[in-house]
Amino acid sequence: MQQRYCLEVSYFGKNYHGSQSQINACTIQSELEKALEVYYRKTFLLVGASRTDKGVHAIQNFYHTDTDIPILQEQVYNINSILPPDISITGIYKTSPDFHARFDAVSREYKYYIHTAKNPFLNGRSWYFPYKLSHELLKEYAAIILNTVDFTTFSKQGTVIKSSLCRIEKVTWTFEGKNIIFTVKANRFLRGMVRGLTATMLHGARKNLSAVAFNTIIAGNNNLLADFSAPSHGLYLCSVQYAENVFDNL
Repeated sequence: MQQRYCLEVSYFGKNYHGSQSQINACTIQSELEKALEVYYRKTFLLVGASRTDKGVHAIQNFYHTDTDIPILQEQVYNINSILPPDISITGIYKTSPDFHARFDAVSREYKYYIHTAKNPFLNGRSWYFPYKLSHELLKEYAAIILNTVDFTTFSKQGTVIKSSLCRIEKVTWTFEGKNIIFTVKANRFLRGMVRGLTATMLHGARKNLSAVAFNTIIAGNNNLLADFSAPSHGLYLCSVQYAENVFDNL
């Protein structure tokens, strides 16, 4: 009898072409499916909760799969020993047959890390942006984003989407000495949206772009007005939230 399971995973994305399977490319999904097949001697097909691009990291992401083989939390250690060191399964949970890792997620939270002083220990983990910035402008931009619904401007060119509407629940800039963290939480995100927001705001604050001018960029609904130069290695998918009691043992 088929049972649907959900795998909670974390990964450092530097060596992968994103989270979702691609032809002739090493991805998080392909490595997970390969490890499961080695351990259980059966083919698995995973469906991810949130698609992350090449080089993006995840502290928490989820995949669901259907199988007639019992997949147990006690087997996490064994499967992890097969996986590469930069990918880890942190939990395995039973779900209902109609659960969907992507469509049942009610919100997702991302953090983008920036450092303004050269730091060899943050290389490849945070964006080195050694410029004078207006912290007040960054906070003003965040307030505008919190009240924005249409994010067409921050959707990468060539992306086919049914809707550009997103419900932002939280958006903050945190300043910790020479380190800066941009946090944004929403019900959904467009492709490239977080990196587009990050780079557009940072370059705006560097050039002292007024909040009114920043709002004009958003209202333009034109992704040529946004800046998508923020590198992937500073971006982390931190959490994916579901309704309570979706998983057993969570």
